[in-house]
Amino acid sequence: MPASIKVLRSIENSSGDHCVDVFVRADGTFGYEEYRRDPEDGNGWFPLQRYSHQVFATAEDALAQAKSRVEWMIA
Repeated sequence: MPASIKVLRSIENSSGDHCVDVFVRADGTFGYEEYRRDPEDGNGWFPLQRYSHQVFATAEDALAQAKSRVEWMIA
């Protein structure tokens, strides 16, 4: 993530191989992104869906959208 973005919350799935970060941008807007990592690859997390371009007024709105779009978060 760019330095102008601050992650507010990072939520991992039960397997620990996917996560969603909810973040705030320097302009005060919020967003989220889904990431994955492969245990055999030591390079870390990779973005999956390119959700980060979406803009939300609150962190709660961003999280609600993530919960409705990211398959493993849908209850």
